[in-house]
Amino acid sequence: MKLMEGRPETNDGRLEKEIRTYDLLDTLKIPYQRIDHEPAMTMEVCAEIDKVLDATICKNLFLCNRQKTDFYLLMMPGDKPFKTKDLSAQIGSSRLSFASPEDMEKYLDITPGAVSVMGLMNDREGTVRLLIDEDILKGTLVGCHPCVNTSSIRIPTEDLIKIFLPAVKHTYTTVKL
Repeated sequence: MKLMEGRPETNDGRLEKEIRTYDLLDTLKIPYQRIDHEPAMTMEVCAEIDKVLDATICKNLFLCNRQKTDFYLLMMPGDKPFKTKDLSAQIGSSRLSFASPEDMEKYLDITPGAVSVMGLMNDREGTVRLLIDEDILKGTLVGCHPCVNTSSIRIPTEDLIKIFLPAVKHTYTTVKL
């Protein structure tokens, strides 16, 4: 695996949603580095990618309330344990659970294993609420998938917060896990 500057040289073999991610980052003039790799389905595989990316890698969880009326994208450090009750109290939503792959596809245009903050560019209705663990905000670079799990990118955390999120019309809530 090798860290490369910016988008791939060609779009060959790339999904349209991945290319849309690079297009948006380029339009916003957000610098990013990329790694192409085998599908990253576990945090263990992600740990290998992390060594090359050298950024704060997030565990991204797509959650919902029991009624499936509120949806959340949680960005947290990969090495932190997730306890539903710790989060529920902070956001005023009880009975949190993992949202379905169908809802993930419907709102973020991503599939399990590729959950990423970049998916918020596809949530044009603002249905998904972004939650960011305070430790993610302490890092200078954040790593995530470009809406597919066969590549990973890193971008400046400040650009994520100050440029990307406003461009995709999302805000975030800081949580402590």
